[in-house]
Amino acid sequence: MDKKFVVRPKGFDDKEEKSSVLTIRIDKKCLEDYDKLAAKSGRSRNSLIKMALQYALDNLEFVSDKE
Repeated sequence: MDKKFVVRPKGFDDKEEKSSVLTIRIDKKCLEDYDKLAAKSGRSRNSLIKMALQYALDNLEFVSDKE
């Protein structure tokens, strides 16, 4: 996969959207990495995770066991 996940400083492309609450469990190391990126980018951890989830959906290729 050659498409990059680009994060720009807060305010660059923020959009107001309706949202829902979701609880997930992640590794401590992953959480620490998001916290570092949040501090560096000025975005919230939630905003970054939301961006990453959307990126994953936009770039997902689903392969069925039947194929």
